[in-house]
Amino acid sequence: MLALGQDEIAKYPFLADAGQYLKDKGFTLEQFGSDPDLKQLVDKAFERIRVAANGKIYKSDLIGDQVSKEAALPREVFSFLLAIVLLKLSGMHTLIKRFALAEARRAEKYLEKDLANISDESKKELAIRIIDDLFSIQVEKLDDYFVIAVSDYLKHSINFHEREWKLINRHVENGQVFLTPHETVRLIRKELGTYINSKIINAKTPTMIPGFEDSVNKLVLLSKKFITFTVTTGEYPPCIKHAIEELEKGENLPHSGRFMLGAFLLSKGQSVEQIAPLFKNAPDYNERVTLYQLNHLAGTSGSGTQYICPSCEKLKTQDLCFAIPECDNIINPLQFGKKRK
Repeated sequence: MLALGQDEIAKYPFLADAGQYLKDKGFTLEQFGSDPDLKQLVDKAFERIRVAANGKIYKSDLIGDQVSKEAALPREVFSFLLAIVLLKLSGMHTLIKRFALAEARRAEKYLEKDLANISDESKKELAIRIIDDLFSIQVEKLDDYFVIAVSDYLKHSINFHEREWKLINRHVENGQVFLTPHETVRLIRKELGTYINSKIINAKTPTMIPGFEDSVNKLVLLSKKFITFTVTTGEYPPCIKHAIEELEKGENLPHSGRFMLGAFLLSKGQSVEQIAPLFKNAPDYNERVTLYQLNHLAGTSGSGTQYICPSCEKLKTQDLCFAIPECDNIINPLQFGKKRK
């Protein structure tokens, strides 16, 4: 267990023993449901979940990255702990995934700032230790960059399909890959989200706590916004089926996969309104952004150009191709299922 100061506990509450922190402060969960002053923290925890569910990052009470006021630390830790309790009581796994991803993005922001800190060596060292302890990535500082072993880079960059993350496009020297502070922490976002998600899933589910019922019921209603929409794929090619299945499981489909899916379905005659619900179960779903991007693909906004589905060759380079014999050497997914003369 890492030794954390109060600033670090507030920034990275998932690393601390939040339950022990609660006991050390002399509180029980029942008190948060009955004491009017403490009940405000239950409301804050609900809001923390609601913000995450809508694809945004919870706005911390911290000033910069420090606990400037004595009351800020318990508010940060209690709201995180109570959010976990509410999520467990609601049993809404879709909300848990969204919350975990949002908390990972929040922690990523602090990790990046700590890595780039040139005035406080201890913050940089702690950020490096967090990355090493959680994900077994040994990070070293070299001039203005951070370097990691090629083997570590390949293991963790598998989650990325964009061209800039391909090893051939990276600066590599002596078996080390050079990264900026932003790239270093971006490399572990998905795994950090998975780590937080697993901590929540493995946490013990308490019996219903008097005073928590209203917040739990509101979470159940909130989760209905993100019900998975099952689509009959019919003669869809395997790459499109796979993308839809990933979304239905609540996985975070990469941008290139979303582009492929949106462009394909638009080319098949589906409207933006018909396609948009497919993305509702993505952990980082944001309705406004989704509609904007789909309208951009459809050519109804921006340049007015309607985009077409990428070629099979392009999808192979992005690890989005799942060819089967029925693909019959087609060159674009739009050709799938069409008989050749």
